[in-house]
Amino acid sequence: MNLALWIIAGLLAAAFLAGGTVKLIQPKDKLVAAGFGFAEDFDPGTVKAIGAVELLAALGLILPATLGVAPILVPLAAVGVVLLMIGAGITHLRRHEHPPIVANLTILGLAALVAWGRFGPESFG
Repeated sequence: MNLALWIIAGLLAAAFLAGGTVKLIQPKDKLVAAGFGFAEDFDPGTVKAIGAVELLAALGLILPATLGVAPILVPLAAVGVVLLMIGAGITHLRRHEHPPIVANLTILGLAALVAWGRFGPESFG
């Protein structure tokens, strides 16, 4: 179970590292043109803030446990990802973009599994 949680956390971290970096680096109009339609609903600062939160989630899913410094941050980061995916799902529902909701729910489920596992049976404490 521990190995599975590490793999899931690593995959989530890689996805959020990539997504957060794109949102921080690319201007809003380029994001919209690249298929990030949600960006139309938010001002550029909010899009950058979402990217920053995604980067923090990526770091929080891996670094605390890897470095052995405050590993309780791993399940807390996973809970943050769950909340982020709830917000993303609501945004996609509001925009009538149904296919991305499947991805949001998948990520939400994986993050919930990491949170449950690291708070419970495979905690670092």
